Amino acid sequence: MPGLIKINEGYDNIFTRRKRGHKLVIGCIHLLPMPNTPYYKSGDLERSVEKAVWDARTLKENGADGCIIQNVDGIFVPTDDTDYVNVACMASVGTHVRTEVGKDFLVGVQIMWNSITPSLAAAKACGADFTRCAALTGVSRSPFGAIEGNPMKVMNYRRYIDAEHVAMIAEISGYHFLNEQEYNREIVVSHAKDALTAGGNAIELFAKDEEINEKMVRDVKEAFDVPVILGGGTNIENAARRLKYADGAIVGTCFEKGVWGGPVQADAVKAYVENVRKV
Repeated sequence: MPGLIKINEGYDNIFTRRKRGHKLVIGCIHLLPMPNTPYYKSGDLERSVEKAVWDARTLKENGADGCIIQNVDGIFVPTDDTDYVNVACMASVGTHVRTEVGKDFLVGVQIMWNSITPSLAAAKACGADFTRCAALTGVSRSPFGAIEGNPMKVMNYRRYIDAEHVAMIAEISGYHFLNEQEYNREIVVSHAKDALTAGGNAIELFAKDEEINEKMVRDVKEAFDVPVILGGGTNIENAARRLKYADGAIVGTCFEKGVWGGPVQADAVKAYVENVRKV
């Protein structure tokens, strides 16, 4: 498409290597609270490993392309920081999942709320393919305080630990990065440009309103040669419709049949994937 701006075009990654026309389906694997967080209970780590392996196997066997492993601690640090034990535990869970699903199934790890450098460290340790950034650039509010991107820190750390092969999905509007203004193309495209300049390999978007959601996707893709991932809002009924222009989706509650944080359900994954493959 003429006029597209290419950023990081020499930087090959898992999202640019996808088969043309193939919509990525990435299922969320929600863990139990991590050690040294308020709601952690003895044995939660072991149960998290068991759940993560089960969920990953269910996703793979029913046609999904990958998973993203997320901690669900109830209370989160809003800065790019976390306890050492959380990095170690996430790396441990990720290693078990990687061993279970093999190298051809995409594995991502994300230490919430916006712990990007700790997530990169965990991804490096367990051989994960990608991480997800709530605020790679810009500033947003969260229930736990303001989140603020620190792209210089992220870019330098990513290079320092030799993790440039770990792709980054940069959220610019959605559940974790809140864009509360009326839709404005210039603002969304500007957010996307900033995230890509900071090393993002895919842009994550989500709006509850389907028309606005589609407009955001099309506006970003018309401006940049970059994969766009939907960060929520899809289900079995609307997946094919919402993914018409996007390159993939991160799917949580739908695969858990409305029980957020529950186990991934095989029939939900299978039905969702079947509808998406029709696009």
